[in-house]
Amino acid sequence: MAFQKCVWGLLLILIVLGGIYAGLFTPTEAAAVSAVYAFVVAVFVYGDMSLRDVPKVLLGSANMSAMILYIITNAVLFSFLMANENIPQHIAEWITSVGVNWIIFLLIVNVLLLLAGNVMEASSIVLIMAPILFPVAVKLGIHPVHLGILMVVNMEVGMCHPPVGLNLYVASGIAKMGITELTIAVWPWLLTMLIFLGIVTYVPEISLWLPRALGML
Repeated sequence: MAFQKCVWGLLLILIVLGGIYAGLFTPTEAAAVSAVYAFVVAVFVYGDMSLRDVPKVLLGSANMSAMILYIITNAVLFSFLMANENIPQHIAEWITSVGVNWIIFLLIVNVLLLLAGNVMEASSIVLIMAPILFPVAVKLGIHPVHLGILMVVNMEVGMCHPPVGLNLYVASGIAKMGITELTIAVWPWLLTMLIFLGIVTYVPEISLWLPRALGML
């Protein structure tokens, strides 16, 4: 019974990932398709939202998008400045010159990204950190796909803890629970994600086997 109720929501995952891997649309187009699908399901299937609520939802989405885009704009300018001044290359040379190996480097990456996740939105962190971390990772022999997966997992952890955890606010609205109460409830799952992060960090094959099996590496 529970599966029958949630099957429409689970289909969203299949549509997004299936469409991307099948080459039907790009990740950006997948976001648009998923938004339309979620609207249809929420209004006409589950009835969680009426057509009268649509303008209010669109206005709230526009406000949040404007805030995020403002952060992203500043992050892009910061990334451009660093690239123009060759700052990532200088950092890479310094890290390799002091003898930091890939194990210590990945630990530093995790700490930096988890700390950044406390105060910044995921897209901004990627735009700021990726240009700095990528050249260093390449010099230390870390595969770019592995680094990318590592950043994604860190971003997911960041979205599940306050004060900027977007998933917490979404879950709070759905469950009708306060952020403090929800944060306490989510701790076991957050610890599980941290353990998974450690495994992904130091077992690169977890990130690389699927692209390699699909002939993408």
